[in-house]
Amino acid sequence: MGKKRVEYKEEDFDPTHPVRLNKFLANAGVCSRRDADKYIQAGVVSVNGVVVTELGTKVLRSDVVLFHDNAVKIEKKQYVLLNKPKGYVTTSEDPQNRKTVMDLVRGACPERIYPVGRLDRNTTGVLLLTNDGEMASKLTHPKFLKKKIYHVTLDRNVTAADLRQIAEGIELEDGSIKADAIEYASETDKKQVGIEIHSGKNRIVRRIFDHLGYHVVKLDRVYFAGLTKKNVRRGDWRYLTEKEVNMLRMGAYE
Repeated sequence: MGKKRVEYKEEDFDPTHPVRLNKFLANAGVCSRRDADKYIQAGVVSVNGVVVTELGTKVLRSDVVLFHDNAVKIEKKQYVLLNKPKGYVTTSEDPQNRKTVMDLVRGACPERIYPVGRLDRNTTGVLLLTNDGEMASKLTHPKFLKKKIYHVTLDRNVTAADLRQIAEGIELEDGSIKADAIEYASETDKKQVGIEIHSGKNRIVRRIFDHLGYHVVKLDRVYFAGLTKKNVRRGDWRYLTEKEVNMLRMGAYE
């Protein structure tokens, strides 16, 4: 592989300062805070030998926290950017035994990282994987909509009128949607379009074009929350730089 691991600086913490149990679990890469609350209420989390079901419970780093009877350790944070190829599903495990993105980053780190958000099986491009549950929640929560840019190849030329319509807004079955920006991606080929969108709705780009009678032949995410796939070959990955991680922590991107 020849990739040099990055030792990311930890965000400052005070060992005597208690943190909420859901945040502790998210920081340990177990799951997001929202999911942690569900697990706590389900009674699968214990602190110092006592099952805790009350939300808002606080713990110290020195406490013994068990999740499904396994000790929870605060792991070093890892951040991996994958240029996802076609034919892989964006899940940690797949009941149908299809290839998953985890197969591609298997050797990246001993920590258990997982995808932030998802790309359809046949969508390619920028995908972030991390064990930073806090950051993953921020990047996928509808309240913090992140800028995404896609390069779309359609089955036929896209009319200027349809581009205008997508920019002004169209009505889908689950509400109206409009692109933040849209233009032809090639001077000579009107089947190729670049679209910038903040919506986190499922399969939104495909649905926009389906609605107007086009079929998406290729869909490639070229930008997500300030990250691009520059210099990363399809199917390959790299570690984020310290600078990129700081940018994501501070929310210093569109």
